[in-house]
Amino acid sequence: MQIRFACLLILLTSAAQAQADGLYPAAAIPEAMRRNAYAVIRLHETTFTVKSAGEAVKKVHYVVTILNERGKGQAKMNVFYDKLHRVENVQGALYDEFGRQTSRLKKPDIHDVGLEDAGTFVGDNRAKMAEFACTQYPYTVEFAYEVTTYNLIFYPVWQPQIDDEVSVEKASFAVLMPAGMDLRYKELNVPAKAVVTTIASGKQYTWGVSNLHTFQWEKHSPSDHGQIPVVYTAPTDVEVQGYKGDMRTWAGIGKFYHVLNDNRDLLPENVKQKVRQLVAGETDIAGKTKRIYEYLQANTRYVGIQLGIGGWQTFTAAEVADKGYGDCKALSNYTMAMLKVVGIDSYCALVKAGEDEPDVMADFPNSYFNHETLCVPTPKDTIWLECTSQTNAFGYQGSFTGNRHALLITPTGGKLVETTRYKASDNVRNRRISVAMDETGNAKATVTSLYTGEQQEDLEQIMHQLNMEDQKKALYKRINIPSFEINQFSLAQKKDRIPSVTETLALTVRQCASKSGTRLFVVPNLINATPPLPPKAENRKTEFMLYSSYQTADTVVYQLPKGYGVEFLPDDVRMESKFGTYAASVRASEGQISYTRHLTVNKGRYPASAYNEWVDFSKKIAKADKSQIVLVNKGL
Repeated sequence: MQIRFACLLILLTSAAQAQADGLYPAAAIPEAMRRNAYAVIRLHETTFTVKSAGEAVKKVHYVVTILNERGKGQAKMNVFYDKLHRVENVQGALYDEFGRQTSRLKKPDIHDVGLEDAGTFVGDNRAKMAEFACTQYPYTVEFAYEVTTYNLIFYPVWQPQIDDEVSVEKASFAVLMPAGMDLRYKELNVPAKAVVTTIASGKQYTWGVSNLHTFQWEKHSPSDHGQIPVVYTAPTDVEVQGYKGDMRTWAGIGKFYHVLNDNRDLLPENVKQKVRQLVAGETDIAGKTKRIYEYLQANTRYVGIQLGIGGWQTFTAAEVADKGYGDCKALSNYTMAMLKVVGIDSYCALVKAGEDEPDVMADFPNSYFNHETLCVPTPKDTIWLECTSQTNAFGYQGSFTGNRHALLITPTGGKLVETTRYKASDNVRNRRISVAMDETGNAKATVTSLYTGEQQEDLEQIMHQLNMEDQKKALYKRINIPSFEINQFSLAQKKDRIPSVTETLALTVRQCASKSGTRLFVVPNLINATPPLPPKAENRKTEFMLYSSYQTADTVVYQLPKGYGVEFLPDDVRMESKFGTYAASVRASEGQISYTRHLTVNKGRYPASAYNEWVDFSKKIAKADKSQIVLVNKGL
């Protein structure tokens, strides 16, 4: 009893001392770690223990000090799960400025919420959510939880620094693999390589970082973690609900998804008859494919289906035919099934979709993908079908799935291929403007603009997603004129393989020219406002990206006010660089002035050493775009 009492006394004394001193006092954070930070990660530990090809446990424990209001989002915990993931042992605590615990997370504080979006999403995705509300800065939060997963298609991605304004005192990542199973991994920007040790159960791979300061995110940096330490991990063998796969190669990954979805493209006879009738009289593969695609668009709608293994295994084609809806997998599979009926081969393809999303790492096979589309190889070219869209032009991928790699799912395995690469000549904006000015500098303008490819995507969404009133509001935001009114507008779409939208505007432009005495000063580049110019960087560290290739051409014809003539015209400008080309010129004739401007921008990933060259190119364009014409009233 005396020994037990002595031990208890020691524990109570230690706890009291820790409470008095504080576990995580904010004052203990070095000033260098606070600089430009809204939060400091004091400690972040992740352990991923693989028990077999079909089960693993991830344990996470982290402590974050919130320095100001901008960091309050870091006081939240969100743990996502579904039928293939089980969340346990959720814990949390709140500490004051001195590191003294002021409250603990209780069971009623942990909210279990569904993540379904009524009408467009059906799934079992849920989240455990908790948050500490505190307005006395700085304060510290601590969270811990465990997730048991029965879906090892995806191994963790470790990114210890979540933002350029969050510093990290200490973070670690460990992966424990059982005997006979290897870990595949790829390290980017890590200060130290993995430490691999032999343990009783197999092997342990460990990474660690410390004292990561905030940094200045460099403008136009690539979105694939160009400045942040990242470790990608990936499986060799997986098993999900009885389906097994070898994930070492792209061929193996594709084979796994093929087995998962094999024999799910069968259609009932009445649907087959309908499909044959659809293509009657059509002999060309592209023509047949287009008819079937347009039938799909008119008779189905997108609904996300994420139920258990359904996140990766499709509805059957017969179910989609019956219900009239499906997710990207189901609609692509259904279209593939209809094409199969008329003898056209096609393949579902996994892709990482989204504008400006980084491409997959071709040298590191892994499950990067978030979307499925359909590929139709033909003797002439390859047709890609976006089966989730009811408005997409036939064969057009655009910025959503174009300009990247996709993984074809074939019976013999996966094949990494390129999707459509859109050139500058595909992404065009041609504009012609007629301007009638009066002697006060006000004007009436008629604007006709043709947008193609990626240049028309915003307008295409405006056309199909907004009513007329909201379309007009959206157009006001797109037009870069200081003071104007839209008197009339129209939008017309043409659904070619490279789709286009024609925009027609009738505008009233106030102060189209600045009046000073007998002179009018006109900037002939009426609508193209110069975007914010990037600053120069003397010691840039990362590459930079120009995400889209495109061309623009403008012709602006000014009808001069009565009695006015030209006093000054700017010189012609022509520039060429690796980033693109620019040309502008002004010509005067009796009673009018014509301004032409051409710009081509080349998409690319450029070295850090070329960044200032691009800044100079941009500044020269901005200067040329602001050139002025001087008109004078010759009748006075």
